Amino acid sequence: MNNKVLQVTEEIIKRSQETRRIYLQRVEEGIKHCHEKPSRHCLPCSNLAHGAASTAPEEKNAFFGISPNIAIISSYNDVLSAHTPYINYPNIIKQEVQESGGVAQVAGCVPAMCDGITQGEPGMELSLMSRDVIAMSVAISLSHNLFDGVLLLGVCDKIVPGLLMGALQFGHLPMALVPAGPMPSGISNHEKAKARELFAQQKIDRTKMLEIESKAYHDQGTCTFYGTANSNQLLAEVMGLHLPGASFVNPRTPIREAFTRQAAKRVCKMTKFGDYHMPIGHMIDEKSIVNAIVALLATGGSTNQTMHIVAIAKATGIIVNWDDFSNLSDVVPLIAKIYPNGPEDINGFQKAGGTAVLISELLKAGLLHEDVNTVAGLGLNKYSKMPVFKDGSIDYEAAPSVSLNPEVIASVKSPFAPHGGLKVLRGNLGRAVIKTSSLKHGEKTYVEAPAVVFNNQDDLHSAFQRGELNRNFVAVVRLQGPQANGMPELHKLITPLSVIMDRGYQVALVTDGRLSGASGKVPSAIHLTPEAFCGGLLAKVKNGDIIKIDVQKGILE
Repeated sequence: MNNKVLQVTEEIIKRSQETRRIYLQRVEEGIKHCHEKPSRHCLPCSNLAHGAASTAPEEKNAFFGISPNIAIISSYNDVLSAHTPYINYPNIIKQEVQESGGVAQVAGCVPAMCDGITQGEPGMELSLMSRDVIAMSVAISLSHNLFDGVLLLGVCDKIVPGLLMGALQFGHLPMALVPAGPMPSGISNHEKAKARELFAQQKIDRTKMLEIESKAYHDQGTCTFYGTANSNQLLAEVMGLHLPGASFVNPRTPIREAFTRQAAKRVCKMTKFGDYHMPIGHMIDEKSIVNAIVALLATGGSTNQTMHIVAIAKATGIIVNWDDFSNLSDVVPLIAKIYPNGPEDINGFQKAGGTAVLISELLKAGLLHEDVNTVAGLGLNKYSKMPVFKDGSIDYEAAPSVSLNPEVIASVKSPFAPHGGLKVLRGNLGRAVIKTSSLKHGEKTYVEAPAVVFNNQDDLHSAFQRGELNRNFVAVVRLQGPQANGMPELHKLITPLSVIMDRGYQVALVTDGRLSGASGKVPSAIHLTPEAFCGGLLAKVKNGDIIKIDVQKGILE
């Protein structure tokens, strides 16, 4: 193992000793409760009858017998392309669980909103808050105490973190995440980005722009760029919460359905009635959290994960902070380039060898902990194999020894950059995060220019349309933090700022708000804390004040 990875892991273990002890004590109490029979059989008869009332006659025998009851928590709706495929999952899962001798129930559903739909609109101010609503919804769904295992159906930005934060309050139960996969690739990402810049400059009309956007977002599945949704999927797999290779298989394909069926069978085996009892509270530990951070850095994933990983870890009593990200970034090289930080989208990443090649490469370099518990069993090495679809089921074979496309997945020995895709900045304005994976190495890593201050993103757009921003400047967009307005993503700003950069000007963004995995080429110091609304010095910046961003030295002042 890499010494720095070991050091950071040990620091997290030491820092979390007391909170982790309390959490694991709760897990053990949950395991011991009603340990010789299904949890539901410790309920009074009236309570149990309520839980069985809606089950089919053939399910009642299993429900009242000694067999596992699997809870299904779904984020299905047919507004979000990523969650539409889940409409048929409960029936598939119920069939497989029944064949495994158990019963499955849809225990509850969680809200799932789309940042792509609400981007730049007032609804976006509810986006980050929805994570906590989802967590509470999961806890409410599992509070009936009828279940022996759980399958979590969710993909996108706040949904997966919220599912895990809620589910981990029932850490004595075995659980697995069940993904739905990315949509097939539409038009090229370069063509889409170019069209947005033309539209911002009023060189194409709305009809043409809608036509192009509809060719990009055109089918069921997650958006194909490497944003927060696909970062969620990659991190879930590296943490062992998916079946190996499940993350990036397209919806409505035979192998996608096979993964869902196998997940239903596997969670039954993970219950106390199976041959691999593995509560999620034991599966997610300090090592698996460090593995998630390493994978995020190695792939230049979404900056939103600097919030989500911290929150997921805290739900298990593990204390993680930005220093851990920064320290690991010093030794974890960037070995994946996925749009918007590279030439190919997530489907191109999958064709290059996907998670199997990535995990294999990081394991060989000693950058991941191999000795972790996963849905597939003990050891992350199981995730370095490629899934193959044979005779209606999934088998595994050795992954390619090298990437099938070195422009998308590189080796640790010849990385795209020597350090990870994120950097923590510090200075008299506070602390912020910057996504470095989208910046060309050695370029745009130092910006020093006068501030142009805005209190909302619409004012910046108006200034752009009036032609007032054709100069060197650092855009300060403040009062966008979680306590001010819910911390909406400001991805809408990337297009006008990119246009100005392309005109040859030096441009950067500093904000107490956030962007996402969709962040583009503009150097952006985000998540600035303390936020302006709470007295942060960003509130005192005036037009013309000189702001310096030095990525190499980690300076923001």
